[in-house]
Amino acid sequence: MVMDVLIALGFAVVVLVIADRLLLLLESHGHLNWRRNGRKKLPAEPGVDLERLLDEPVGESR
Repeated sequence: MVMDVLIALGFAVVVLVIADRLLLLLESHGHLNWRRNGRKKLPAEPGVDLERLLDEPVGESR
């Protein structure tokens, strides 16, 4: 029983390490920006107001 838990934990650690190495490899080749960039700056106000979306009648195209 204890051996099964240790094997499962070891397998989880191996999967996480391999995923981390894969992300670093993809990032170093320019396929992915994972750690270098911080979060994107969001605008102070949302781009679409909910009121404007609700004002348009259903079935009417833009």
